[in-house]
Formats: sequence, structure tokens, C-alpha cells
Amino acid sequence: MRNLTLLFLLCLSFLGVAQTTVTEPKNNPTEWSKDYEPFKIVGNLYYVGTYDLASYLIVTDKGNILINTGLADSYSTIKKNIEKLGFNYKDIKILTLTQAHYDHMGAMAQIKKETGAKLYVDEKDAAELKSGGKSDYEMGKYGVTFEPVQPDFLLRNNAKIKLGNTVLTLLHHPGHTKGSCSFLFETKEGNKNYKVLIANLPSIIIDHKFSDVKKYPTIQKDYGYTFEAMKKINFDVWVASHASQFDLHKKRKEGDPYNPKLFMDKENYFKRLKSLEEDYQQKVKEDSAKK
Repeated sequence: MRNLTLLFLLCLSFLGVAQTTVTEPKNNPTEWSKDYEPFKIVGNLYYVGTYDLASYLIVTDKGNILINTGLADSYSTIKKNIEKLGFNYKDIKILTLTQAHYDHMGAMAQIKKETGAKLYVDEKDAAELKSGGKSDYEMGKYGVTFEPVQPDFLLRNNAKIKLGNTVLTLLHHPGHTKGSCSFLFETKEGNKNYKVLIANLPSIIIDHKFSDVKKYPTIQKDYGYTFEAMKKINFDVWVASHASQFDLHKKRKEGDPYNPKLFMDKENYFKRLKSLEEDYQQKVKEDSAKK
């Protein structure tokens, strides 16, 4: 009888593992996994991601904050980059993200387990984190694409994330995902203060009508809200979820000296935002014509 009970429990355990098997989409751009030299952006903000998947380390006097973790195989790059900059990987106290997609969440669960860091997320992306992306309105078609992870704190628009001498403000920018968000904070270099925006640009990833997205009925309205909100942000320096979105490799070559002015091109931010909004407006127009 005891053997049968053990067998039954083993079967349940196996089924549980099978249900959460992670299948990260293949054939991703090579730039997503390519190594890139970590560097200081401005003040206490550092780039520690891959060639295109941006991960940001914010260093404080009470530990560090890591934003985004790339693909699952980005883990080794991020850890190596943090240590190359002279910081302790285990000093990560807070984890957060700009969007709950596998290319920004892949290594999140592993880093959370190893560091014991607390995970702060926009509340609207909580379900996707817990399901490993399976509940996402579009990417859910691929199943579980990253290891499910339990958030520690659920945040709303303008919520504050505080650690040491740094305060991050979460800006709710839905559309790309239900809980896509950007972050705004102030940093100092010498006697100069900088207001930094880590932007999650609202690109559209569906090729069918907004009204067909039954899992996300407010998607069109949310995109409209986000474009208006992002036009009104006041900042000095900006970066984004992907290096290509803020032209990192056009601005900077590996080994270049520290120069925060490279990332003070507000004109490029508004140009990219305008282009994305034009795509959105064209889609709304085409969707209306299909009725």
C-alpha cells in the first residue's frame, strides 16, 4: 500500500512538472543572445543586458535593482556583466520588468531564486507572470514561454519602488501587454541631476483586428491612453526595453568612454513614439473599414 501511495505521488509530481514545461520560442534574432559589454549610462544606472535585450542595473547604497532579464540564456550574460562592472550579483534586492514577454522575463525566476530579490510588477501583468506567459492575449499561443514566477508586490500607475537613495516611479503604459510599464527616476552625477526614463515603447504585435482580441477587450483603448501619456513625460535621459529602440549601437561602440549625453536625444524618443502612433492610427482605421 505504501509503495502504491508513493507511486501515486510521483505521478502527480510528474504531471505538475509536465504542466509547467517551458518552451521558449526558437529562431529569435541572434542579437537577442549576443554578448555586449556592460557600461555606465548615467549616475547609478548601468546597461547589463545582451546586444539587443536591455537589462538595467540601478545601484543604490542599500543593494541593487535589476530591470528585465532577457531570454533564459541571458542569465549568464547578465550575471557576468554585473560582476564585470565590479558589483556583486547577489546584491540584487529588487527585480522588476517593463513587460511580461519571454524576451524580457526568461531568466527572471532563476535570478529571483538565487538572489532572494523581491519582484515588483504592474498588477495587470501578474496573471501572465504566474502562467509563464500562457495567459497572454497573443504570445499565449506558444504556451508556457518562461518559468512561471510569483510576484511579491503588485503595483498601479505612479506607484513608487524605493531602495536606498533611489525611488523609481512606475508608469502604467498598457497595450503591448496588459501591464506594460515604463520607469522614471532621478539620478545624480557630480553636481548635476538627471531625470531618467526607461521607456516601454507601445509597439503592436497582432495582425488581426483589435476587436478580435477577446482576452484583452480594452486593448485599443489602452494603446490610445499610452500614446497620450508617453507624450507628456518630462525627462533628460531615455533608454528602452530593446537596445535597437533607442539606437544604442548607432550612438555607442564597445569601449567608448562614459558619455550620458548620448542618451539625451529627446527628439529621437518623440520621433519613434510618433511613428508607432501612426501605425496604431492606421490599424484603427483599417479595423473600422473591415466592419
